[in-house]
Amino acid sequence: MAQTIWNVAHGKAPSADILDYDLVYYDRDLSEARERSVQREARELVADLHIELDVTNEARVHLWYPRQFGYGIQPYQSTEDAIGTWPTTATAIGVRPSGRALEVWAPLGTDDLFNLVVRPNRVQITPEIYDAKVTRWVTRWPSLVALTWEDGVGRPGLRRLDALVR
Repeated sequence: MAQTIWNVAHGKAPSADILDYDLVYYDRDLSEARERSVQREARELVADLHIELDVTNEARVHLWYPRQFGYGIQPYQSTEDAIGTWPTTATAIGVRPSGRALEVWAPLGTDDLFNLVVRPNRVQITPEIYDAKVTRWVTRWPSLVALTWEDGVGRPGLRRLDALVR
């Protein structure tokens, strides 16, 4: 979602420079086989869109996170819990259908996203991970204002932002 908004703000096509789209869900079935099955089904549903879809069961992240990032994390209790740990205030946002509307979960708010500010959410990531993301992003979206690691936030009290978009 963030990259789409950054694209529009930079006068680009909404899908420009987006490597993949994240689809996250929460399923207490922690088997890799179940996650692969959901990945396969989801990718089949969007095959005609010609996009790369990254499908993740947030309930399983703590199982592979140490191998990928070098340190362990606590298991997430929900997708909302997971979103609250995503690496920046601008990217810690999820959208899901709710009837004929969309529900937006933005525990760190949306101000940074719409103001093109990238601020670290220091709940879980390291300065190195943050710096690598920022370096990659500012080359694609040069109007982003990337704050330093020191300007990051801890885990504020999560607050729910529901936006109904028709």
